[in-house]
Amino acid sequence: MKRIAIRVLPVVIASLLIGHSAFATDGYFLTGYGTKQQGQGGAGVAKPGDSLAGATNPAGLLLVGNRFDIGLTLFRPNRNATISGNTLPPGYPDVNGAYDGNRVKNFVLPELGYSLQYRPNLALGVAIYGNGGLNTSYTTPILLLGTTRGGVNIEQVFISPTLAYKVGAHNSFGIAANIAIQLFADEGLQNFESTASIDPAHVSNNGNSYGTGGGVRVGWLGELNRVVSVGATYQSRTWVSKFNRYSGLFAEHGGFDVPANFAGGAAVKLGAKATLLYDEERILYGSVKSIANPLASASPLGTDSGPGFGWHDINVVKTGIDYDVNPSLTLRGGYNHGGAPFDSSQAFFNLLAPAVTKDHLHAGATIGLKDGKEISFAYIHAFNNTVNGLNAIPSAYGGGNVNLSMYQNSFQVAFGWNRNKNK
Repeated sequence: MKRIAIRVLPVVIASLLIGHSAFATDGYFLTGYGTKQQGQGGAGVAKPGDSLAGATNPAGLLLVGNRFDIGLTLFRPNRNATISGNTLPPGYPDVNGAYDGNRVKNFVLPELGYSLQYRPNLALGVAIYGNGGLNTSYTTPILLLGTTRGGVNIEQVFISPTLAYKVGAHNSFGIAANIAIQLFADEGLQNFESTASIDPAHVSNNGNSYGTGGGVRVGWLGELNRVVSVGATYQSRTWVSKFNRYSGLFAEHGGFDVPANFAGGAAVKLGAKATLLYDEERILYGSVKSIANPLASASPLGTDSGPGFGWHDINVVKTGIDYDVNPSLTLRGGYNHGGAPFDSSQAFFNLLAPAVTKDHLHAGATIGLKDGKEISFAYIHAFNNTVNGLNAIPSAYGGGNVNLSMYQNSFQVAFGWNRNKNK
């Protein structure tokens, strides 16, 4: 199994970094990590399912044993916008109308995990996964923003070496180092170059800009009794180098750190076959200036207090259930509800980042094969939601309204190999 992991790992890293955007739904974070977790509403703080446990709660690595997991997700978001009531003076184009943000329709995201039960009370592992991302790719220019087709692409990849240690019979603690690689590119924002930025040459259409950095995630998992397990996890802010090619767009001269987040969860066994799961997460989008600064800021783009997306912290509730039909089949289901990351007054700049979905229905299954091998599936539907930005366009751009809407479907498949079941 070590040889398989070593051979596959470079392929997964390359696939994550070359042209495969994630489109996440709890703001721009994924609803969960790993196909099993995605099948149960994204809940997994108190009940890990596979070797990607370090992405959610590093302490859970002790419960998954010796495993290798590799998965693939297909995202298909549908994002649309309308502009109405804009009154630019005569001689300017009429920008009112509908805008289709689906020039690029499908996105593929791989993930990989490996865990080793080094000692009875010590587990080691690594998880490689997309932490989140956003993409808009409009089919026509949004002439209020620029002269070419508008859109953005944000991708975040985490490589997380993980260590988990058991203390006593019922408590485990874990830590994961988050090595972050992220990418950003935009197009169609030329109107901000000469009038709104301190660095006009680094606002729009400059190709891919990369940043690297790191942070840490810690976690605890405790078994209260034979029925109830509880857990908690905290991920620090992930400090990432600046997007130098877009130093005139983002606050702090191109800064775009990954926000901190924390979560708690419980798993309750309902008899011998079913487990009910419940997680609550808080994502601190409001702590990163390039994400949180409001559009109404009087400072130029690129400065510390320059305009951003106007996002604030959100709470996410994840509920799920898994049911062991028999030793070879487990069925899952769940529901995920997240708060809206921005108010309707911020809809104008969020033409580029219309993360407006809030409710997600999840379903999944695992089919056991021979010799500890298994295949898992998950499906997520993010229900359509619309944000109506009444008077969201600044008067300097002719005023008016921006309505944003999005829904999403995604499908995951993963192969897992649990060597413990070979014995």
